[in-house]
Amino acid sequence: MSQATTEHSQTAAPIPKKPVKKSNFKRLIKQLDIQLMVWPGLLLVFVFSYIPMYGVITAFMDYNLFTGTNIFVNPWVGFKHFEAFFNAPDFNIILRNTIVISLLKFVIGFPAPIILALMLNEVRHMAFKRIVQTITYLPHFMSWVIVGGLVMSLLSTENGSINILLEKTGTIDEPINFMSIKEYFWSILITTNIWKEIGFSSIIYLAAIAGVDPHLYEAADIDGASKFKQIYLITIPTIMPVISIFMILAMGSLLNAGFEDILILAQNPLLRPVSDVIDTYVYRVGLQNQKYSYAVAVGLFKAIVSIGLLTTANYIARRSGNSLW
Repeated sequence: MSQATTEHSQTAAPIPKKPVKKSNFKRLIKQLDIQLMVWPGLLLVFVFSYIPMYGVITAFMDYNLFTGTNIFVNPWVGFKHFEAFFNAPDFNIILRNTIVISLLKFVIGFPAPIILALMLNEVRHMAFKRIVQTITYLPHFMSWVIVGGLVMSLLSTENGSINILLEKTGTIDEPINFMSIKEYFWSILITTNIWKEIGFSSIIYLAAIAGVDPHLYEAADIDGASKFKQIYLITIPTIMPVISIFMILAMGSLLNAGFEDILILAQNPLLRPVSDVIDTYVYRVGLQNQKYSYAVAVGLFKAIVSIGLLTTANYIARRSGNSLW
């Protein structure tokens, strides 16, 4: 018995040694070139996003600009500014406009670059494809001041291209002042946003589509699958992780209905019942009237709701395996 035990111990495989973990410092030195690319971005985020975050507490104060950097000398008022915002006469209108405009931008604007990327991916004439990409990318690099001026010129009652076209085709008898009619504002706003951002937003999806294994398309083509079936069964499922990540981020910013676009396109006071959102309200009531604590309280309310939406969207996406964390 002892001899068998001895032979077994001699023939047994040696116990593997645990790999020695490299210290974090050595790993940092080894990846120094990569770290140097990350640190400037982290520094900018820290300086402009985290350091000023202490100013959030002014939402619970009656902040006076002339108190200087020592904000703690201002009197504490608790939730006074939050209650004032919730009881404001325009609260329901502002919240409705914010939610409706945000949902329209999400429902219509989110799938638009995906559809454009799928369409461009099927174009085989490279010269035509580059021309379309260039034309659709350019509006992203124009400021909203230029875009707003262009839209107003197109919709102008005096020599506006849209009114001239409608008159020539007999659709209307006299020019329509589109920029002063509330029923048209949401359509104009959403259309302008899509036109400005659809090309640039499609870059990510085109890059994701480029990573799809071409053998999958060849196998589907041999099986007789049409182009629409290949898109539905191969392309979209393959890029779904990218779509899910951007959808989570879009849900987190659902209350960001816009600021520059609305501020420029809705200069007519007649449009305020359909154009006033949280951001423009903060600018108009909080900053222009120097109600800084009130403006911070409204912004904090929006941030808390956005964090809740982002967390909820990430939790739902985690069940499909495509979450941010």
